[in-house]
Amino acid sequence: MAAPDLPLIPPRSPGPVLAAYSGGLDSTVLLHRLASDPALRARGLRAVHVHHGLQADADDWATHCANTCAALGIALDVRRIRIEDPHGLGPEAAAREARHGVFQALLRPGEVLALAHHRDDQAETFLLRALRASGVDGLAAMAPWRACGPGWLWRPLLDTPHAALRDWALARGLRWIEDPSNAGSDPDRNFLRHEVLPRLHARWPQAAAALARSAALAAQARTLLDDEDAMALAGARGADPAVLRIEALRALPPARRARVLRRWIADCALPPLPAAGVDRIESSLLTAGPDAAARFEWAGARVRRWRGLLHAAPVRPPLPAAFSAAWDGRQPLRLPTGDLLALEDDGDAPGFDAPLRVHARRGGERLRLPGRAHRHALKDVLQALGVPPWERERLPLLSDAAGDLLAAGDLVYAAHFDAWLRARRARLRWRPAAHAAT
Repeated sequence: MAAPDLPLIPPRSPGPVLAAYSGGLDSTVLLHRLASDPALRARGLRAVHVHHGLQADADDWATHCANTCAALGIALDVRRIRIEDPHGLGPEAAAREARHGVFQALLRPGEVLALAHHRDDQAETFLLRALRASGVDGLAAMAPWRACGPGWLWRPLLDTPHAALRDWALARGLRWIEDPSNAGSDPDRNFLRHEVLPRLHARWPQAAAALARSAALAAQARTLLDDEDAMALAGARGADPAVLRIEALRALPPARRARVLRRWIADCALPPLPAAGVDRIESSLLTAGPDAAARFEWAGARVRRWRGLLHAAPVRPPLPAAFSAAWDGRQPLRLPTGDLLALEDDGDAPGFDAPLRVHARRGGERLRLPGRAHRHALKDVLQALGVPPWERERLPLLSDAAGDLLAAGDLVYAAHFDAWLRARRARLRWRPAAHAAT
């Protein structure tokens, strides 16, 4: 059998390549093709196998992958994962999300993750997204090259038909794993693969190529739209990238506003808005009264309206009302919310002079601010500072043994506590859970 050619366009990044290797036909061809390129080997070529544990033979698959990589002289990292689906994505999407989490965690700065998606995969993706009423962003399907965590994602076989990969493998006597889950009519992708696309090909032999070409045209249109979306989003943002000005949003045409909202959510690293998400924001938040505290929640994320602004963030619990803990400041204090309260002290004696009390707000707290002669209600101070209500719910308060309020997080200090911090060259830091480990 004549061996077909599988040319590779070199990745744009000069970094090393990490090949995702499942052991199936497609990733087997990709791994051998990458290994046959001396330039890619010289950069540093390694592989990763994600062990899902979903099939009875999963351990055997991992062994097969290890043996293949050993024969090729390629280092293999086998990662075992447990599939969880807290957001109801479905088993296929949850497994894909878990795999990509592994890939991003393994990628080194500037490294290139190589995936084995081919032209038939692209056609299937285009059809699936069309059936789900996707717009131009979804119909653009899979990109051959994009940023991925600290590195890049590369699909070098995206223009290659699946049949060409099989011919290439057979011509070289390669061995691969046949995943039994690919033989059924469920999930949706397998139904398209085994029931729909063969009938399309029987009537239109170039169906996969045409669908992939449509995806490429949609990708071109998306690029043009993205540039204008970025400008519109920049015009609606304030100093905080997770906040948008409602007045600026309402000035945009509805179609542009929908794209800006989706891009904003993606930039905030939140789960994609559901199909009805933009409509819910339009009807419940953008048209609400100026004093409304409207919100929309989905998949552990939340958009709120407050003071003419939209705020996007993960859903986070408030600090329990009964929370109270003694703290000497010598070690950071982990709060029930996952937030961290820390005293950063440049002095010779770290910690407070006497243990203090960290607790939740109970209402009625007052304190005298630096440079002020009178005491003020903490509620009024926080409102004047523009602290949103949901942040106030998480705010840890610091009081002395007599019950006098010293600080509200790192946002507000009583005058004598502020003087103590300055004298000690110390700082109080309240870090949200997402940043507490950094």
